[in-house]
Amino acid sequence: QVQLVESGGGLVQAGGSLRLSCAASGRTFSGYGMGWFRQAPGKERVFVAAIKWGGRTTYYTNSVEDRFTISRDNAKNTVYLQMNTLKPEDTAVYYCAANSRYSTGTYDDYSREDMYDYWGQGTQVTVSS
Repeated sequence: QVQLVESGGGLVQAGGSLRLSCAASGRTFSGYGMGWFRQAPGKERVFVAAIKWGGRTTYYTNSVEDRFTISRDNAKNTVYLQMNTLKPEDTAVYYCAANSRYSTGTYDDYSREDMYDYWGQGTQVTVSS
């Protein structure tokens, strides 16, 4: 069983930055692909970013590609989402997810919710205009 705990959310003005963290339990974290998703009020949860187990391959949805950076520290069992130049439309609950089953895949795979078998409880990010 893997437990994921997100932190780092909060209220920030447009143009500001936040760094989300997701701490994972489990001795095999370094073998997991990790992803970040978000759900805005009244909308479905959508893909934001993902990183493969080795940390060298990352994927981003178009709307965040030049503003957000996903990274991981396998020694700390933690994945991060650095969010810069935040916009009001980035307001959402952000969820961390772990994929323990597949070591390969493309953007199309990592952007699907069913790729992931463990989810965190979410952390709220609110960007004011």
